Amino acid sequence: QVQLVESGGGLVQTGGSLRLSCTAPGSTFSNYVMGWFRQAPGKEREFVASISWHAENIYYGRSVKGRFTVSRDNPKRTVYLQMNNLRPEDTAVYYCAAGGRVTTDAGDMGYWGKGTLVTVSS
Repeated sequence: QVQLVESGGGLVQTGGSLRLSCTAPGSTFSNYVMGWFRQAPGKEREFVASISWHAENIYYGRSVKGRFTVSRDNPKRTVYLQMNNLRPEDTAVYYCAAGGRVTTDAGDMGYWGKGTLVTVSS
């Protein structure tokens, strides 16, 4: 079992920045591919970013590419999502996830955090 704990969400104005963190205490963190997904009210869960075990492969969803950056610190068992130039359409609950292979499919991720809310005001 892998416990994932997100933090860093909040309210920000359009054009602002936030950095989300996700820690996995007690896990063999470097064994997992890490991902970020988001879900806005009334919408399906959307892929945001994924990063492989040692960051050799990184992928972004089309709507965030060029604005968001995913990174990881394996000794700290933490993955980050730096979000810049935020837009109202980025408003969602952001979830951290862990899995065994690089993917953009939420169904392939075996472990999930409870999510952190990001609200971007216009």
